[in-house]
Amino acid sequence: MIMTDIRLTATQSSPAVIATVTPGSHNGSLEMRGDSYPENSFEFFTPVFKWVESLLAEPDATLKIELHLLYLNTSSVKAMMDIFDLLEEAHEEGKKVSIAWYYDNDNERIAELAEEFKEDCSFPFAINTLS
Repeated sequence: MIMTDIRLTATQSSPAVIATVTPGSHNGSLEMRGDSYPENSFEFFTPVFKWVESLLAEPDATLKIELHLLYLNTSSVKAMMDIFDLLEEAHEEGKKVSIAWYYDNDNERIAELAEEFKEDCSFPFAINTLS
């Protein structure tokens, strides 16, 4: 299945999202930057979730996710958990998936959230501070 790239501009309450697939392959990358407390998280994250699901349905799929999230509300956390569940499933099937989560040293809450997510994941999950 051919996936359409996603490019969403950040707003005050939703992150920028860039989801791309390398032409001629099933190598995907997903980047999210900013705050995530959209009025309707389900509506906001549905295209992202479907994109990830569609990519990972390919037998030779790979996916690298890079997160630069500053704040997530409860419903955004739930949406991220759903995405991470897809990655966990793909990892168990032998697909190459990984997450790199970047946070500011001053934002301990996000660092703790990233650590909580990492505990539930068996795929490569790096947590990095921004210098």
